[in-house]
Amino acid sequence: MSSDPVIAAEGVSKRYRLGERESYRALRDVLAGAFAAPWRHRARPATSELWALDDVSFTLGRGEVLGLIGANGAGKSTLLKVLSRITEPTRGRIVLRGRVGSLLEVGTGFHPELTGRENIMLNGTILGMRRAEIVRRFDEIVEFSGVEKFLDTPVKRYSSGMQVRLAFAVAAHLEPEILLVDEVLAVGDAEFQQKCLGKMRDVTREGRTVVFVSHNLAAVRSLCPRALVLRSGRLAFDGPTDEAVHQYLRSDDIRGDGVVEGRSLDLRVVKTRVYGDAPFFTCMRVAALNDEGVPSSSFRSDESVTVEVDFVVHRRLPGVRVLVTLTDENQVAVLRTESVDEIAQAALEPGKYRASVTIVPDLLGEVELDLNVSIIAEVMQVIDYGALMSLEFTFAGYEGNMRGKAYLRPRLPWEIRNLSPVDSVVE
Repeated sequence: MSSDPVIAAEGVSKRYRLGERESYRALRDVLAGAFAAPWRHRARPATSELWALDDVSFTLGRGEVLGLIGANGAGKSTLLKVLSRITEPTRGRIVLRGRVGSLLEVGTGFHPELTGRENIMLNGTILGMRRAEIVRRFDEIVEFSGVEKFLDTPVKRYSSGMQVRLAFAVAAHLEPEILLVDEVLAVGDAEFQQKCLGKMRDVTREGRTVVFVSHNLAAVRSLCPRALVLRSGRLAFDGPTDEAVHQYLRSDDIRGDGVVEGRSLDLRVVKTRVYGDAPFFTCMRVAALNDEGVPSSSFRSDESVTVEVDFVVHRRLPGVRVLVTLTDENQVAVLRTESVDEIAQAALEPGKYRASVTIVPDLLGEVELDLNVSIIAEVMQVIDYGALMSLEFTFAGYEGNMRGKAYLRPRLPWEIRNLSPVDSVVE
């Protein structure tokens, strides 16, 4: 490993002014604006500042793989955009030694009228591959994507899943010295996600320097020996991945008082596919309620837990499903339930809705689990709000006589029978 760092971030900060747009105007727009200026009202809307990154410093050596974790809105994607030169830092500086490849948004640059074959060439060029590289790896890209039969079909006729597979296949076969990866493992079905994860492992074994952002903490643990935790734009932790994950899951970013609502939900959106100019639905509130109907984050195992999800449908939607998942500290699902047989049967008209489900008493033992919520529509719009809050369950049975901890402690029917009756017991 080289003594000089491949990536060096020194006091990197990025400020955004809320209420202002970054726009790029043609010369005619500038001239028209100057001509109209004397008659234009000069009052400007009030703006406020948001420091998406605040004094972040770290170094990364050649061949190192770094995980980047934190709640949505913590600054992870902003840091990757600064590293990839998409945006410039407000303060501080970035030093990069080597060719950089970015997988920040899979599918960017696909043209719906072009065939899959043509889009491989186009998308590879946009992502920084030389033509010779694309030709040399063309068969490998096609095989990985699994869309060989439709290679000469316009991409507009592909399903959304096929487009995602082809886009990742192109992006995953880049050969840069530095690779920046943002949440690409959230795409496709479960089988393809495993295939993507295997490809990412191959990339890390090839000695490339990788910065990997994902809400799949198990993948971060598997791929990255070291991780950074970002919190509100600041570097909260830099060290071994297991400790970083522990710090993140036990922080105030993921803990809650039993209810999350409003703007906080917008910041926690992990993955969203929007068709058209606006989302089809918006989640407004998620709450975990005890037996008294009061929001809480602490429960006894002998009381029920009711999860309420309030959302707004903006246009008529068929096949809406709400998913509630409880995961452990490694993001392994302990319990998952979805509204398949209830609200998904009929199309939902525009309006406000509340989906609720009750986790029955005497099911969970002594454990701390994270509450995850997702909303899915038949039109393939997916919004995953990730881990919204941490719920603590205390075992309520046989107090003072515990026999070890367990995720599940359901009250199951037991029977003890005497199979060989005797008159006395021999000691």
